[in-house]
Amino acid sequence: MKDVADLIGRILLGSLFLFEAYNGVLFLDKTKTLMENYGINWHPDFWIFSVIFLLILSSTLLIIGYRVKLAVILLLLYWIPATLITYSFWDVSDTLQLRRMNLIDFMKNMGITGALFIIWAKGSGRYSIKRLFATFKTPGAKK
Repeated sequence: MKDVADLIGRILLGSLFLFEAYNGVLFLDKTKTLMENYGINWHPDFWIFSVIFLLILSSTLLIIGYRVKLAVILLLLYWIPATLITYSFWDVSDTLQLRRMNLIDFMKNMGITGALFIIWAKGSGRYSIKRLFATFKTPGAKK
């Protein structure tokens, strides 16, 4: 059951980041405007397409269970700065409710960060491409 839970967790977490990439492509102009509002003005097109590529690559690796530690590192390189920039509740001075909503979203993202660290520590689990490659015997291989 633990192995199935590992697989389901990887699929759910990876699909979150795939959706993030899809959303970035679908609303490309709005994403660029939002980035500029957060102060990311240096080559926003480069950053958008780099992040979309990174998200697709790393979430696919995470879902299939191949090079999971690399995938987690790549996702953390995106997720932590994006969280700190987007949900900086400590800078919100408008209303208490807006500050509280940013804090809730910040804590949600920290929970996702924790899940990524758990996957990084535990590895890909039994149901993964990595495990399939490790148990696959090539013809003519010595026993």
